[in-house]
Amino acid sequence: MIKSVVIVGGGTAGWMSATYLKAAFGDRIAVTVVESDRVSSIGVGEATFSTVRHFFDYLGLDETDWLPHVAGSYKMGIRFENWRKAGEHFYHPFERLRTSDGFSLADWWLKEGDRSKPFDHGVYLTPHLCEAQRSPRMLDGSLFAGGLDDSLGRSTLQEQRTQFPYAYHFDAGLLAKFLTTYGTDRGVRHVVDDVVDVARDERGWISHVTTREHGDLAGDLFIDCTGFRGLLINKTLEEKFLSFEDVLPNNRAVALRVPKPNQATEGMNPYTTATAMDAGWIWTIPLFGRNGNGYVYSDQFCSPEEAERTLREFAAPGQDDLEANHIRMRIGRNERSWVNNCVAIGLSSAFVEPLESTGIFFIQHGIEQLVKNFPDEHWDPQLRNDYNGRVAEVLDGVKELLVLHYVAAAREDTPYWKEAKARTLPDGLAERLDIASSHLLDDRNIYQPYHGFEQYSWITLLMGLGHEPARPRPALSHIDPRAARAELAAVQNDAKRLVDALPSCYEYLASIH
Repeated sequence: MIKSVVIVGGGTAGWMSATYLKAAFGDRIAVTVVESDRVSSIGVGEATFSTVRHFFDYLGLDETDWLPHVAGSYKMGIRFENWRKAGEHFYHPFERLRTSDGFSLADWWLKEGDRSKPFDHGVYLTPHLCEAQRSPRMLDGSLFAGGLDDSLGRSTLQEQRTQFPYAYHFDAGLLAKFLTTYGTDRGVRHVVDDVVDVARDERGWISHVTTREHGDLAGDLFIDCTGFRGLLINKTLEEKFLSFEDVLPNNRAVALRVPKPNQATEGMNPYTTATAMDAGWIWTIPLFGRNGNGYVYSDQFCSPEEAERTLREFAAPGQDDLEANHIRMRIGRNERSWVNNCVAIGLSSAFVEPLESTGIFFIQHGIEQLVKNFPDEHWDPQLRNDYNGRVAEVLDGVKELLVLHYVAAAREDTPYWKEAKARTLPDGLAERLDIASSHLLDDRNIYQPYHGFEQYSWITLLMGLGHEPARPRPALSHIDPRAARAELAAVQNDAKRLVDALPSCYEYLASIH
């Protein structure tokens, strides 16, 4: 039997892994986290998927148990600014499309929609709530979308059958601290020390790590959460890293923590903002008490000094005392994230730029798949192969979706954006774009393996970015449109009702913080 797991590296990846393993296996597995207090975490403020609630429910945590401890706030979607042209924006919400007579409202909008309003405002509730800075919860804690708020129990990402209407923003460092306490209270051994050596046995498998003060830490299974260093998976086991920079060239970021002392009067946006810039894009993540801001860019088109100057002018003019955190990103994935008795989770496994907030999602997916394929003393290679295949599929699917943002964006006004249109596309994306020129994509012609995104995401991004079909589906001309018109009107009526009924995002969060 596998009786002991050693996790090298803490941070969000390390402590999410440790607490999830404890929740899954209890005292049947000994879990040790060894982390250095001299290695800082990359996390500067995180945005997530709505599916992250599966993780917290698995641990038995209600959001009021942890959200106030991590400067947490709500994310109902992503607002993309200036991707089509300066001054325009659209939302990518956590909301599935309604249907009428077997066709989505997106299809009907192309034929019957009010073109004086943007597509997203015509077919979704979420953009209206975002613009009004509304909370997804009433002051009594009830969710505006009835029937979706039950506990998920011990369920996983791929078991989500309904679309939950929001995700979270939180301070990644504070989440790691919260999970540290949660994990150690439940038996996770916490060793604060520097790993100075990684030892291998005669098979080439990891036998133990040597620490500066605590000596050797042996284990059956090792989890590499050492970030971009890949101390175990890459430096020790020499696993090949497959770069995505040929199609996703953004390889650097600079981040700022910007205090927001006037949130009570200014309000809080319940969404992440991604603002297109001359050589990349800037994120804005509203946390309780501050914003996280960062400029993601390609150093082929922008220097670190220029990026920092641009970010300060955008996010914190006159606040020159704020410390900038410059990050060099490793974009791509390991050929295999599980090698021998070592599993890489988090940045040591893979990373794509944070345009769709996939970092925490990749960690969660990796942990869930490890539990599903957990080995015994036989180390069945098929379990390892299944894990590696699923992790690779998720990464490759997200890569394709991210490339879509750049190639489908209407803007082409700087060398950076011109180059975005000239790069080679990942396999399958060119065909999808061709289909999308004729009609909206559906669940058959998006990227097929599980990758965290549904057809409505592909449709919303293409429409918002300016890649609209040439004409509506011909079939709609033969269907009575009255039901569809009524459904389109219902979206507007429901949105107005909810905007009037819901408290502001700040008002609700202040009540639980």
